[in-house]
Amino acid sequence: RPFHVEPTNIVSVNDDMQRVTDEASAMNKRIHYYSRLTSPADRALIAPDHVLPAPDEIYVYSPLGTAFKVDNCTDGYGKNSSIVTIFMIWNTMMGTSILSIPWGIKQAGFTSGIILILLMGILTLYCCYRVVKSRKMIPLIDTSNWEFPDVCKYYFGSFGQWSSLLFSMVSLVGAMVVYWVLMSNFLFNTGKFIYNFVHDINVTDIVPGTNGSNKVICPGAANGHLPQNRSVMFSSGNNTGFELFEEWWNKSQTVPFYLIAVLLPLLNLKSPSFFAKFNVLGTVSVVYLVFLVTVKAAHLGIHLEYNWFTENDFFVPEFRILFPQLTGVLTLAFFIHNCVITLLQNNRNQEKNVRDLSIAYFLVGLTYLYVGVIIFASFPSPPLSKECIEQNFLDNFPSDDIMSFVARIFLLFQMMTVYPLLGYLARVQLLRQFFGNAYPSVFHVLVLNIAIVGAGVAMARFYPNIGGIIRYSGATCGLAFVFVYPSLIYVISLHRAGQLTWPALIIHIFIILLGLANLIAQFLL
Repeated sequence: RPFHVEPTNIVSVNDDMQRVTDEASAMNKRIHYYSRLTSPADRALIAPDHVLPAPDEIYVYSPLGTAFKVDNCTDGYGKNSSIVTIFMIWNTMMGTSILSIPWGIKQAGFTSGIILILLMGILTLYCCYRVVKSRKMIPLIDTSNWEFPDVCKYYFGSFGQWSSLLFSMVSLVGAMVVYWVLMSNFLFNTGKFIYNFVHDINVTDIVPGTNGSNKVICPGAANGHLPQNRSVMFSSGNNTGFELFEEWWNKSQTVPFYLIAVLLPLLNLKSPSFFAKFNVLGTVSVVYLVFLVTVKAAHLGIHLEYNWFTENDFFVPEFRILFPQLTGVLTLAFFIHNCVITLLQNNRNQEKNVRDLSIAYFLVGLTYLYVGVIIFASFPSPPLSKECIEQNFLDNFPSDDIMSFVARIFLLFQMMTVYPLLGYLARVQLLRQFFGNAYPSVFHVLVLNIAIVGAGVAMARFYPNIGGIIRYSGATCGLAFVFVYPSLIYVISLHRAGQLTWPALIIHIFIILLGLANLIAQFLL
C-alpha cells in the first residue's frame, strides 16, 4: 500500500474541503444579495471582476438609515460571532427615534410609557421571529438568498411585491424627511452657537427656562406667540449685524433651503458607498447621548410626582389617552423586520439566532428605556411643566449649551453621511422596479431626488415635528412589515401544512387588529 493514508488525515482533509466550500458559499451568497440591490450596469454593490470580497468583510445596509462595514470580526469563513451579530442588530435599530422617546413617554404618561416600551418590544420581537422563520417554512425552493419582501412576493404574488415596495418606500422616505428636519434643527443651533461665540454675543431666547449653568428651556411655551428666532441680546455688539443674522439664519424659513446646496448633489452620485465608512459615528452619537443624559440627570436631579389620572400645572398623569402616539414611535423604533434575515444569515451559529435576536432587542429596549426615563424623570418640574418636553429632547437645552452643541455636531455630520445612502436605497428600489435600472438617466434620478428633497424641505418648513413624522411613518410601514405580513404568512403556512389551530389563528388575527388600530389611532389623537 504505497499510498496509504491514515483515516485521521482523511477526516482532516475533508474538514478543510468543507471549510473552503462553506467559505465560497458564504461569499457567493453575499455577492448575490448585494448584486440584487443594483442593476447590472451599476457596480456600486457588486464585487469587481478581479477580486472577491474577503471573508472577514461584511457590509450591512439598513433600510432605516444605517450602513456600516464590519471588519475582522468573523471567524475567517464568512461568519460572524454572536457578539458581532447582536451589535449589528442593535446598531441598525438605534436611530432618530431615540430623540423622541422622552416626548412619547410624556404623551403616554410615565407608568404607561414604561409598560408600552416593554410590551411593544416583546410584540415586535415576536413578529420578528415570525419574519425569520417565514423563509424556512417554504418547501422545495432555495430561499437562501431571499429577504422578507421576496417571501411576501411568494405568498401574495404581485400584490405582495408592490405593496412591500410601497411600505419600504414609506419607511425610507419617512426616515429621510425626519433626517432633513433634524439636520435643519442641528445646523440652525450649531450656526447660532458659532456666531454668538465668534462675536462674543450673550443671547437669551425669549422662552421660559431654569436658571443656572444647567439651563433647561421650554420652547413650546412661545409657539404661536413669538417668532421662532426671537432672542434678546444683553451684551454690547453690532445690533444691525445680529438682526441681519437672525433674518437670514432662521430654523424653518431659511436653513432647510441651505441644506439643498450640499445634499442634493450628493444624492445624484451613482455610488455613495464612500459615506458608509463614516457610519461608526452613529454608534458614537448614541453612546454620547447616553453620556449626556446621565450627566444632565446627575446635575438636575429627579423630579417625579405620581398623579395616576389627574393633571396639574407641572406633572402629567401616569396614564393618558394619547398613548398611541408613543406606540407609533415605538413601531419605528423597533423596526428591523425587512432586513433582519440578512443580518442573521451570517451568524456563525444559526441555531442561536433566536437567542441573539432576543438579546439585541433587549439591549435596544434598555437603551430606549434609559434615555426616555432619565430625561423624563430629571426634567425640572417645577419650575417647568413636564408638558415642555420637546419631540426632540435636545431642543430643551439652549443653543449655547456645550454638551448639547457637541451632540448636535455629531448627529449633524452622521446624518449628512447617511442621508445619501438612504437616497441611494430609495433610488435602487423604486427606479429599478419601474425602469429595470437604478440609474436610467440623470434626468430620472434628478427628478426623484428633487421630489424627496422637496418633501423634506416642506416638512421642515411647515411641520417640523419629528415625533409626528416618526409615528405616522412607523405605524404605516409597521402595519405591513411588523403586524400584517408576518402574521398572515405564518397562518397561511400552518394552514398549508395542516397544522393551523384556533388559538394560533385568533392570536395572529389579534396582532393584525392591533397594527390596524395603531395606524388609525395616529390620525385620531
